[in-house]
Amino acid sequence: MRTEAETRWAQSVTRLGPLWLCRRPGNGFITYRNLAGMADLNDLVRKALATFATDPDVIEVEWKTRGHDHAPGLADALAAHGFVAGEPESIMIGEAAGLDVPIALPPGVTVRAVTAPEDVRAASLLADEVFDTTPDEAMARTMAARVADDPALQVWAAFAGDEVIGSGRVEGVPGTDFAGLWGGITRPQWRGQGIYRALTAGRARAALAMGHRLLHSDATAFSRPILERNGLRRVSTTTPYTWRRPAR
Repeated sequence: MRTEAETRWAQSVTRLGPLWLCRRPGNGFITYRNLAGMADLNDLVRKALATFATDPDVIEVEWKTRGHDHAPGLADALAAHGFVAGEPESIMIGEAAGLDVPIALPPGVTVRAVTAPEDVRAASLLADEVFDTTPDEAMARTMAARVADDPALQVWAAFAGDEVIGSGRVEGVPGTDFAGLWGGITRPQWRGQGIYRALTAGRARAALAMGHRLLHSDATAFSRPILERNGLRRVSTTTPYTWRRPAR
């Protein structure tokens, strides 16, 4: 589920030793299969960041770490170059069929896959609104274009009337049994009413229809219990480290 599987969305990918350096509008993403045999992680971090830092269009860079990797000194090297650790998440894996269950929704609420650009945009921007961050219009446009062109990707949304109140996406990994569940979120006032579970069930059903019997997800402390109740298991952790360009 690493390197090729997690960089299909990138505008461009370059290689630096074991690293995959990916670009998309406004930001960069760094991943790798393993760092075994790397004697100087500090130098590797420095060179990777320099690749992005010289491009003024890159506002932030994420370095994705995994808890099961053997990379002594990586956290210190990242911190020394201005990367800040985010909240750890649980890497979950399990059978898609276990999540494909009927969920009762509140009156007037519907859950479905969306393809219209305005609906994909609203679903994409929901996380920015909920977490009170700057709306990422470039990402929203990219997501709408990908939904139109990529049959392995579906964006799902929950609606109360015409208002988007929850969203998430499912993305099949070509050539594998796996599909990934990403970005599941619900507006705070609608939590605890089955919205997230219904979005998860719909995406699991979509994964099965694509021919993927297994799911993987990076789960927060809020979503992990829901996934565990439906048979997914925690196999490791992942922690994002983020560098942000200093404000001018």
